[in-house]
Amino acid sequence: MKPTKVIAIISVVCACVAASSLNAATIPAGTTLTVSSVSPFSSKTVVGRSFEGKLAQDVSVKGHVLMKAGSKAFGKIASSRSNPRKNDPLTVELTSVSVNGRNVAVKTNAFQPGSPPMTGRQARYGHTAGTLMITPGTLMQFQLLQPVTL
Repeated sequence: MKPTKVIAIISVVCACVAASSLNAATIPAGTTLTVSSVSPFSSKTVVGRSFEGKLAQDVSVKGHVLMKAGSKAFGKIASSRSNPRKNDPLTVELTSVSVNGRNVAVKTNAFQPGSPPMTGRQARYGHTAGTLMITPGTLMQFQLLQPVTL
């Protein structure tokens, strides 16, 4: 290969890398993502099971919308009362958000959607009554633990 061809190829590759880095945007850690549940789940759903939601609000950084309201969001059940020998509260985590047709992994805090009613005796011994149901449309707020680069 001639040296001028090699230089031309290297120049094109560098230009492509520079252009892609200009389009990259980062959502900082600590940013709140408000998600509306799409799929129902409960305090007795098995740990590790996934759920679907959608962003309830745009996510903007410096005036630029990076994630649009209505974008699909996916999460998993982090803890629940599916094991009758444990009395863990229902907690969920967000795992990814769909941005421009591709799923982007996210790391968020655990969110507790609420708690079922408790009697005096159950409160004294750490047990709860009933099953907490999360219905479609329930709002949940997650904070990013790590920045997300798009």
